[in-house]
Amino acid sequence: MSYHPPQGPNQPYYPPQGQPPYGEYHGDRRGPGGSDAVANIVRLVVGAIVTIFVLHILFVVFDANQGNEFVSFIYGAAKVFVLGLGDVFTPDDALLGVVLNYGLAALVYLVVGQLVIKALRR
Repeated sequence: MSYHPPQGPNQPYYPPQGQPPYGEYHGDRRGPGGSDAVANIVRLVVGAIVTIFVLHILFVVFDANQGNEFVSFIYGAAKVFVLGLGDVFTPDDALLGVVLNYGLAALVYLVVGQLVIKALRR
């Protein structure tokens, strides 16, 4: 004889024998708060740095007021995180140089960040 759980909106669900209940990690080497948490932190940090680069590019292209504290903070943070990629391209147009160099830095952060995230989730 087999058991069939009751049907209805307020009836509890009991999984068939041999199946784990919902919400538990069975047979998965990752537990809650393990490498997934670190991968999420890496994703947030990379996302914040890429956002800083995009804002920096936009502020340069649209000639934002450098006297503004937020704009000044973004400029300073972008210069810290560019890590030597700020002068890879040296075109005659300085505006194009900023777009290319900081765009390259954002791309490098995205690619390396994704590789680190995939390695953590293995």
